Amino acid sequence: MIADPFTYYCGEEAVNRLVRFCAQGKQERFLLVSDRNTHGILGELVQRVLLEQGWDVICVTLEGEEVIADEEYLVQVLFRADSQARLYVAVGSGTITDITRFCSHRTGNPFVSLPTAPSVDGFASIIAPVVIRRFKDTAYAHAPLAIFADIDTLCNAPPAMIAAGFGDMLGKFTALADWKIAHLLTGEPYNPEIADRMQHALETCVENTQGIQRALPVGMVKLMDGLVESGVCMQLNGNSRPASGAEHHLAHYWEMKLLRQGRPAILHGAKVGIGTVLIAARYEQVRALSQAEVDKRLRQVELPDWEQAQAEIQRAYGAIAPRIAEEEQRYREMFTTDFSAFKKKISQHWDEIHQIATSVPSALRIIELLEQVNAPSGVREIGLSAEDEADALRDAHYLRSQFTITRLGNLLGMW
Repeated sequence: MIADPFTYYCGEEAVNRLVRFCAQGKQERFLLVSDRNTHGILGELVQRVLLEQGWDVICVTLEGEEVIADEEYLVQVLFRADSQARLYVAVGSGTITDITRFCSHRTGNPFVSLPTAPSVDGFASIIAPVVIRRFKDTAYAHAPLAIFADIDTLCNAPPAMIAAGFGDMLGKFTALADWKIAHLLTGEPYNPEIADRMQHALETCVENTQGIQRALPVGMVKLMDGLVESGVCMQLNGNSRPASGAEHHLAHYWEMKLLRQGRPAILHGAKVGIGTVLIAARYEQVRALSQAEVDKRLRQVELPDWEQAQAEIQRAYGAIAPRIAEEEQRYREMFTTDFSAFKKKISQHWDEIHQIATSVPSALRIIELLEQVNAPSGVREIGLSAEDEADALRDAHYLRSQFTITRLGNLLGMW
């Protein structure tokens, strides 16, 4: 649930607002989490200001070229925690926030976030994406009590991180469409008010593309507002559905593959932006189908048997295949008892599915938006190959039991 009250500030007085917030809440003990980069950018200032108040501060500066929210870094923070009640302070972008969110929740402490880049939409989320034994999963935790974003820090963030935040926002185009289709076909709960809030935040970011590209204060405020609003929508809905769909599954697949192969990490939002291009192209393919073509495909398609699905998952995921198979089992439970009835439902609702698909911008339009902020729009731009792209499009849907456009296309025998 959303923290009550939830405090959010983006401007020039972020650190002073933090101090005032802590004084009003009688917070005097802290555990500050940053990494080597973000400590120099903002963490050192925050530490000094807190110490100047006479407060007790444990400072955890995570070392490493690629800090990720996995067992190694989670334990580093937990090891420094003591028996005192403390306000955890995350000074960094998405990974630092997720590490702090998880560790503060598991130790029974609240936390606040001081973003150093508008790079992801998870700052206000209740979910902490973590990597356990090289499998990326979502751990339910809690939202921050407050977010204080320093506008000068955001404007001076690396352009690639700003572009990544914009890419993460563009992913809402396909995520919202996936959510609607899942509700229509599987009865998954859908909240139109939350969807409208997410859509408005997305549109506001798109309207301010130029300011975001130039890292102007007004652009950074609008992007940060959108990213925080995305997290709030996830809080309200109780899961990531308003903000994450098939485009995120591609991003998660690539992240896990890179981890398994020991390859360099890639910014989450950069992967999501490219994933959005690929899934928008899937939506174009689906909306090109006529009712007659859909019915013909539905007559011909049969649900692959469980042994075949398991073999495909084993081929794609190796050692972590058993964990992936659990998600596939949950997905298949939605319609395996009467697959014919489910296919009939697709046919009956095709006009509505087509309308939803039409609401998604074309892949070319997504590429244009990404290029306007100098964000990558194809896999080769981020060091992935055509094989990486093909593998993700074929196998990423297994990662989550959610119904998406990828799942629909598979049932229609489209790819």
